[in-house]
Amino acid sequence: MSNKHSRIGFARSSFEANEQARADSDDNAKAARNRGAGNSVITKNHLLNPHQCRYHTTACPAPKRGRFSVRSYNSDGKETGLDWPILKRWDVPWKWQTISLTSLACGLSFILTGLLETAAIPYLGLPIAELTLDQKAEILFVDQTFTTAVILGVLYSLANYQPLPDDFFRYDLKEPFNLQKGWLLWAGIGLVGALIAIAATGAAMSLFSGDNPQRETNALVRLLPLIGSSSISTACLLGITGVLAPLLEETVFRGFLMVSLTQWLPTPLSVLLSAAVFAVAHLTPGEFPQLFVLGTALGLSYAQTRNLLTPITIHALWNSGVILLLTFLQLQGYDIKELLQASG
Repeated sequence: MSNKHSRIGFARSSFEANEQARADSDDNAKAARNRGAGNSVITKNHLLNPHQCRYHTTACPAPKRGRFSVRSYNSDGKETGLDWPILKRWDVPWKWQTISLTSLACGLSFILTGLLETAAIPYLGLPIAELTLDQKAEILFVDQTFTTAVILGVLYSLANYQPLPDDFFRYDLKEPFNLQKGWLLWAGIGLVGALIAIAATGAAMSLFSGDNPQRETNALVRLLPLIGSSSISTACLLGITGVLAPLLEETVFRGFLMVSLTQWLPTPLSVLLSAAVFAVAHLTPGEFPQLFVLGTALGLSYAQTRNLLTPITIHALWNSGVILLLTFLQLQGYDIKELLQASG
């Protein structure tokens, strides 16, 4: 009797195994036919998260949150390996209320720190008119340091969702020359691209306006007395324009604003919109086209590497290059103010 039950159990198990193998074979055959026809393939695992299927190609979940691969297949059914990091959206953990509140708080922090510093100077007994250029440069450096610390503190406090995905507020020195995500490699590519694009933008503006475009140079004009005046002033200016300003602006405009916009917009559109806000925030309408192009290059480089060191490096090299060039011209005896007005 027991032998009879054993034979029945064995036969049933064999039948179920054969049926499962036949079903798997049919699924594989259907998938192969779809690939052979050049169609997209969406597996059962992909159907578990339909929000990832944003393209007409296969959305392949990646091991880290907020990252998925965009892939396609050729006519032979083989995967082409197409992978565009620049099209990937971030998995944004906060809602529009947090985005609005944080943006408003950062703006107010910038205004209030400026007012506080202006009001505090008389109480500290600092006679501005009697200060040397080096002392003024040091005050500007302290001012920018304080502003950067306050705004970043507000930003990190309000957007403090734990645990954040790995590609949020990432400053990673590893693999600087990696072909896909090397922060230094793509900073170099982004900087060259920005230089070419900004030069083309300036030429186009001159061509269509029939004259040199009128541009504001107030920010640089205010710094002219400090440029090339001493090694201390130059070091303070490089610290402000080459370290503190890029760290603050890239964290706010790319690390927070651009990333947050990908919750509703494709990444390329988020890059353009954040670049426009970045240009407007500088309060120099005549410089808007060049700043917009620069902001676009910064955003695209960040979307490629997901590492804030990439746009920070581009921004730092851009600003520092301007300061060093003007310092060199100043030391050579050129009238920088006249040159700036002529270029505007």
